[in-house]
Amino acid sequence: MSSGATSNHNYRPAVVLGALSVLAFLAASAYAVTAESYKLLGISWVAFVGMLGFAAVGYRAPSSNPTALVWGYGLSAGAMIASAAAFIVPQAIGQHPKFGGFGIAAGILAGFAAHTVGHELTHRDLPLDTTTAQIAAHALSAGAIIGIIYGSMPDLGLLLGLAIVSHKGPAGYAAAGRLRRNGRPLSMLLLPAAGVGIAAIAASALQIPASPEFRGIVFGFAAGIFLHIAMDFLPRCEVGSEIHDAADLDDHAHHTLDRLRKHAVVSVLAGGVAVFAAWLLIA
Repeated sequence: MSSGATSNHNYRPAVVLGALSVLAFLAASAYAVTAESYKLLGISWVAFVGMLGFAAVGYRAPSSNPTALVWGYGLSAGAMIASAAAFIVPQAIGQHPKFGGFGIAAGILAGFAAHTVGHELTHRDLPLDTTTAQIAAHALSAGAIIGIIYGSMPDLGLLLGLAIVSHKGPAGYAAAGRLRRNGRPLSMLLLPAAGVGIAAIAASALQIPASPEFRGIVFGFAAGIFLHIAMDFLPRCEVGSEIHDAADLDDHAHHTLDRLRKHAVVSVLAGGVAVFAAWLLIA
């Protein structure tokens, strides 16, 4: 059997999983229309199209642009941190100061623990590569929490949801570049792209109890998870980091990494300021 045939056989489960994900996403979208959950529908499709659009560019590019990647991650991380701190943390504390605070702590710790689970998955024979599986886990968890929040608070504006899924574009761009370098199909990103919408629309149907303590924990946990995801996407310009690998730098390119660190700081600040400015305009 040729190596090409072996490769196709090895990645066939990923293609099937991706196709099933798209079908599930379309079914969820149809349900959102009947339920008139148009905000969730819009957020879900922005995440889906954004990830696949940037992924298509990253898959065709011969090499990743490290400066563009730093700015993509930085803007998204800054926007997510500002959005979680301004829109979800106050809701959690407002429901119950102590339970809301413990919920935030639980969300951050749960996100950290998820990395251990993700590392364990690297030892399993999965149809997805490690990085894609981690992005899919991020997408499903973020989508579930977005669905619960918007299902409980339908008056929330689109700004929060769009800021939270803003990382899907640069994440898709970076992941596609890795897939291309490793000779793997772009279809592996269909599940991460559709995962936000599938989880969000399904979770929006859940009714959480009206207890202030319980709602404080739920909203606090959501804030903690989003803060952890945002911190996970902060651009780290160190030897061995994703930015270092994407730029194909050697271990002595300290001048280039120093320059990228400055871009990282400015881009994160710009992402947070953009959310603040957008809030001032629509408040």
